[in-house]
Amino acid sequence: MNEQKSKHVWEQRWHPLRREWVIVASHRNTRPWSGKTEDINEATALRYDPTCYLCPGNERVGGARNPDYTGVFVFTNDHPPTGPNAPDVHSDDGLYRVTPAHGLCRVVNYSPRHDLTLAELPIEQVVSLIEAWRDEYVSLGARPEINHVLIFENKGKEVGVSNPHPHCQIYATNFVFSLIEREEAAAKEYHERTGRNLFLDVIAAEQRDGQRILVETSNAIAFVPQFARYAYEVYVMPKPLRHSLADLSADEIHDLAVTLQTVLIKYDNLFQMPFPYLLAIHQAPTDGADHSQFQLHIELQPPLRQPGLLKFLAGPELGGGNFLSDTSPEEKAAELQAASEVHYRNSTASGSERVR
Repeated sequence: MNEQKSKHVWEQRWHPLRREWVIVASHRNTRPWSGKTEDINEATALRYDPTCYLCPGNERVGGARNPDYTGVFVFTNDHPPTGPNAPDVHSDDGLYRVTPAHGLCRVVNYSPRHDLTLAELPIEQVVSLIEAWRDEYVSLGARPEINHVLIFENKGKEVGVSNPHPHCQIYATNFVFSLIEREEAAAKEYHERTGRNLFLDVIAAEQRDGQRILVETSNAIAFVPQFARYAYEVYVMPKPLRHSLADLSADEIHDLAVTLQTVLIKYDNLFQMPFPYLLAIHQAPTDGADHSQFQLHIELQPPLRQPGLLKFLAGPELGGGNFLSDTSPEEKAAELQAASEVHYRNSTASGSERVR
């Protein structure tokens, strides 16, 4: 065991946003493994797939036909998990409670190209995508029945994506997702105790340490957090306090686009493959309450801890409730730092244009 690894074995690290301990046992990443592995060979993608229900002009599973769109395309989810006409069920016997799950759900196609992921889009198209996310957050969040807008992307078969055409989903709901509630409660408690903002203090701590920062522009920063649970987990944040995408200026949107895409390029370059991940945009709820301590941020949680080897949630996580990290955040950050900022398929801008 080398000196670097020996520093990060059998530690507990406090996750200030979730207010829980993360167990770090980085030596376990090299333990013998004879279980399930994933095929990471890259399949040849088509620019247009006539069988894909998200490609331009094709019929979707619900029977609607996509227009011949040329940029970002937003439409109502054909199979939404919440709906505006949810049954009006209310019950509370003091133990079991039932209420309606009202909401509106959208699908956002990143581009007409079936083969271009978010890592490979021209940067101006990434900016347009973030602007579309912002517009959906504003319009959906303005509806009186909507209290929260969650935007997320499941990328790759490893996380169960239903269609490989690059896209994300938006769930606008009459309830606030529990992780957002937990983060906000942690931020409010921290502010009451210290007078400071929890998220900005996390950024400042990462800047002081420096070893886990992957990208930093004038207005945005990306880092593997000290309390990372997944290998290669990354937070992308605006550096000023911004509660939602609606609060960003044009320059801040551009910097967020550059910072996010640079991380995704590094992901792909690390294993020379379209890297799977769960992307979730954490924003202030839209319920009209005070969310002055909440900070917009994007969380990226990739399931791979080695090429072809997934992180499975098992006894410690599901049975015990504490996350066990088989890797060191510092080691994973170093790997991503070393990865090029020019995509291995050479379909993005040159490295000199990536960070300003």
